[in-house]
Amino acid sequence: MKFKPKELSQQTIVITGASSGIGLATAKLAAAKGAKVVLAARSEDQITMLAREIEKEGGKALAVTCDVTKYEDLLNLRDESIKKFGQIDTWVNNAGTSIYGYLIESDLAEEKKLFETNFWGARNGSLIAVETMKETGGVLINLGSEVSVAAQPLLGMYSASKHALKAFTEALRSELRDKNYPIEVCLVRPTAIDTPFPDHAANRLDEGEPSLPSPLYHPDTAASAILKCAETPQRDVYVGGPARLSAILDTFFPAVKDMMAESRMKELKQGTGLSHQSQNETLDHASEASAEEEGHLADKPHAPFSGYTELTTLGVFKTLKDNFMQPFKEHKRNESHH
Repeated sequence: MKFKPKELSQQTIVITGASSGIGLATAKLAAAKGAKVVLAARSEDQITMLAREIEKEGGKALAVTCDVTKYEDLLNLRDESIKKFGQIDTWVNNAGTSIYGYLIESDLAEEKKLFETNFWGARNGSLIAVETMKETGGVLINLGSEVSVAAQPLLGMYSASKHALKAFTEALRSELRDKNYPIEVCLVRPTAIDTPFPDHAANRLDEGEPSLPSPLYHPDTAASAILKCAETPQRDVYVGGPARLSAILDTFFPAVKDMMAESRMKELKQGTGLSHQSQNETLDHASEASAEEEGHLADKPHAPFSGYTELTTLGVFKTLKDNFMQPFKEHKRNESHH
């Protein structure tokens, strides 16, 4: 069934993982554009404070404490959203976490916890959203990643969870079309975004502290892509030139893609502006380091693009120029040391 989403100012948008990073940026930007926003996260105090700030600025917001690994919490999120605003127009599965470390040294129980959030939380949220919107219509947006296609060493289990979510999202999209449901399904794939992601992740590295590869993009870049999907749904949205580049290389030049991923491993151990502490590792509990959009990587190169500029042909070719030769340089440097 052909479905045309409402204008953003007429929508109610549910966002999981709304207490920091991309989720927080999306909630603020949506509210600024007139949408009614439901902020969902485990950090009750943080999202309550954020909802009050939005309302103080003249927006409409609701804070709902929600652990996406608990099905009953997701059902409550749906019920409270409808109770407050009448219906749900867009549902964004954004909540996620990660583990930094070598797969051969990983802990199975911890890996299962990661999948409970990144995959099963999004899976359950998606099906609840579909059941809720199948009569009135709506948009379902799942947050994938650059690593939804091109896996990143030292983030192996995170990559696996995003691969799984991509497959689920694609299959669900086709099945909903077969059922003729008026629901658009989008997968947004950001590259490295400057958020507190490394500070919140579990660190199992032998040496170094979690970081992100450069160039980094501002959280508003991802937020803009998400909200564009809410109004004009797209099957796949790449946020940042490196995300599209990785997909191209994985398809046509997989060996080069591997070299690029391996060259990033040193960067992933460089740490951030904060010392990494165990209480920030959010596999078991809500992080105390919430309510921040941006991370602590000011010393790393940041992409000059904004909005959708990075998705243009020019953006992709600039990324090629800046990044394509890096793996070869790294490989040559390593050979010279032998």
